[in-house]
Amino acid sequence: RLGEARAALGRAQRRLDLAQAQATAAGRLEALALDRLLAAQRRLDLAQRELAAARQRVLDQRAAIGALAASDYADGGPGLMGLSVILTSQDPAEATSRMNTVDSLMSRQTTLLVQLKGARAALARQEILVAEARTRVAAQQRAAEANLQRKQALERSATSARAQVASLVARSHTAAVLAARARSADLAKLARARSQEDRIRRLILARARREHGGFRGSSGGFLTRPVPGYVTSPYGWRIHPIYHYWGLHDGTDFHAPCGTPERASASGTVISESWSDVYGNRLYLDLGRVNGHNMTVVYNHLASYSVRTGQHLGRGQVVGLAGTTGWSTGCHLHFTVLVDGQPVDPMHYM
Repeated sequence: RLGEARAALGRAQRRLDLAQAQATAAGRLEALALDRLLAAQRRLDLAQRELAAARQRVLDQRAAIGALAASDYADGGPGLMGLSVILTSQDPAEATSRMNTVDSLMSRQTTLLVQLKGARAALARQEILVAEARTRVAAQQRAAEANLQRKQALERSATSARAQVASLVARSHTAAVLAARARSADLAKLARARSQEDRIRRLILARARREHGGFRGSSGGFLTRPVPGYVTSPYGWRIHPIYHYWGLHDGTDFHAPCGTPERASASGTVISESWSDVYGNRLYLDLGRVNGHNMTVVYNHLASYSVRTGQHLGRGQVVGLAGTTGWSTGCHLHFTVLVDGQPVDPMHYM
């Protein structure tokens, strides 16, 4: 559970980092979009002021032309004024002077008309600029709103990821505490098992000192197989199938379905049948001296016993039934051979 929590925490942290980075980028885009919107609005305000000025210039030009038209109407117009000058002048010099005045009035009228035309053209151009500025402002507003929505969604995602990380941190902490407790409990069980093994080893050595005679000869076939099943895990160093540590597998595992009778590999005396948190139900069978050394065989993970401590057994007699008690992944026989209290490879004696 601790491993799963740590893996999930790693994934959640990566999701949080991504969401925060995206939210930060969206924040920068929001600031940029706001700057662009403000710039577009400033251009629109300027264009609208220039449009108002252009409209005022058109109005001013129209008013000036209107005043000139009213004056022309009162005076008979430049054409009639020119005819009047010719008819009423007393001499050529006076006529020339008055005709120059009439030309000036006509030139002013022409200038006002040209200015009015230019003012109208400028007004039309400014109206186009204002329309374009309004379009840009609307586009920038839409972009700013879309980015704001994206930023808010990313912030919600980051908040969710942050909450998930916090939850997984708590779960990981809880799993670590439970794992530490489980480890402590297992170490305590292992210590008790080792203490029990030391006690039995002292018992074996004490019995060995009192034993005399025994078997002498080739030990290669001294033991018969305790069960007919095949070897599933040999004696030697290996990765533990449950806890995955590197350690000595101090016996040979035989295939033995639940309830399979397990038999004495040689004649001997039962010196212990007891419970171990690690090995489950265990039975120690003392076989006496073999080539000058004490030999004891141990049956582990038994479902039940068929004999009791102190009982003498003949070769092939049933000692118990196969099971999966203790630290076990399934029904089998973990068969251990001790020579002077130390584990050796059982297959060397079969």
